[in-house]
Amino acid sequence: MESDPCLRPAVETLSEIRAGHLSARELMAAHLERISQINPRLNAIVTLEADKAMENAAAADERQARGEDLGPLHGLPIAHKDSFQTRDLRTTFGSKLFADFIPNVDSLVVARAKAAGAICVGKTNLPEFGAGSHTFNALFGYSRNPYDISRTPGGSSGGSAIALATGMTALADGSDMGGSLRNPAGYCNVVGLRPSIGRVPQWPSANAFSTLTVAGPMGRTVADTALLLSVQAGADPRDPLSVPGDGALFRTSLDGDTKGLRIAISPDLGGLPMDPEIRSITAASAGLFEDLGCVVEEATPDLGEANSAFQALRGLAFATGYGSTLERHRDMLKETVIWNIELGLALTGRRVAEAEAARLQAFHRMRNFLETHDFLVAPVSQVPPFPVEEEYVRAIDGTDMETYIDWMKSCYHISITGHPAISVPFAFTAGGLPVGIQIVGKYRDELGLLKLAQAVESVRQCWKRHPICS
Repeated sequence: MESDPCLRPAVETLSEIRAGHLSARELMAAHLERISQINPRLNAIVTLEADKAMENAAAADERQARGEDLGPLHGLPIAHKDSFQTRDLRTTFGSKLFADFIPNVDSLVVARAKAAGAICVGKTNLPEFGAGSHTFNALFGYSRNPYDISRTPGGSSGGSAIALATGMTALADGSDMGGSLRNPAGYCNVVGLRPSIGRVPQWPSANAFSTLTVAGPMGRTVADTALLLSVQAGADPRDPLSVPGDGALFRTSLDGDTKGLRIAISPDLGGLPMDPEIRSITAASAGLFEDLGCVVEEATPDLGEANSAFQALRGLAFATGYGSTLERHRDMLKETVIWNIELGLALTGRRVAEAEAARLQAFHRMRNFLETHDFLVAPVSQVPPFPVEEEYVRAIDGTDMETYIDWMKSCYHISITGHPAISVPFAFTAGGLPVGIQIVGKYRDELGLLKLAQAVESVRQCWKRHPICS
């Protein structure tokens, strides 16, 4: 067992608490001390409620002492992405416009974590309105990769990934439109799961019928990620897209037989510009799957007009969510957010119709591909973590990027299909930077995806290589 309680897998910590070997107060005190030591260098947690966290930890210990039923996350410290509303705790969305916003409700993922016994320590940093896979904003500044503080942690759930990797929290949550759960997980050597549409309900939401952005879990291990998903999942009548299902399913064993599974490996996801080291690491994963008894071949689904569909529908989402904000506060928005909103506002009806048709085509092409293959394995990100001062990647292996998100096609081409995908720690570059692999599973088969991810983790054990800042 990992000796440091702050770096121990959450499922093991939970067992220690339930057995009476560790109190919630002891665990919270250790995490708060870790935050005080590490967070100033990395800027992961931007709003901290230490006193309230200790009060809630004491209350958790008292409930246990009275023999009350304990929730599935009893006593575990958690941090919430600063795009999720937290009642009576500042929520900024990474924008100066909301620097002093104190919500009077909890977002559903926050409420469910709280009801399950998790204890909030604070809020994690993100780019302004979650725009971009690099975590910085004008309100709080840059967040830094714990494996090399000169590099980005990715985004937009970058603060969450840093907090997990360094043991500042036991669990963390995030959201994902174009890779915001998967990219920072890959960059910080943790696990990030983008669930199928509706698996994790979202409320409150200004765009409840949008099918691009999903909420989901992050953890240091696959089992920890499944544990948090078990609490987040399940229908809610306030989310019209939520799907029924007992989240407790994800607290069952993740052991599974991998022999005979048909794995498609796509080192560049159909010819995307790719850093050579990323391409090589992804291709090398074939050997691991063969050792697991899988049937492996190099293959890539034809996703048609995935790029143009995503760009249009992302623009539509930004126009829906922030169009009025642009009218009132243009001078307080970063240029890439302005560009994305204006892209959406300029869409014609024909363009939106074409994008919706292309998205449906991408879904069916992926669905058909996963009838002849059980899983698709591809890069999470097209480049390793880049210098923190660079707003976004401008070129990959000699190919210029046209927009601020083009370097994330490896994630958002998957997003547009609606299929679940997980980033699993897999390797490190020659310079010691984490590299994850992305596994894509059948629609709504998060359990199967988690089982294969755990099989990969059990061989690689990358989560045990803690960052220098931990």
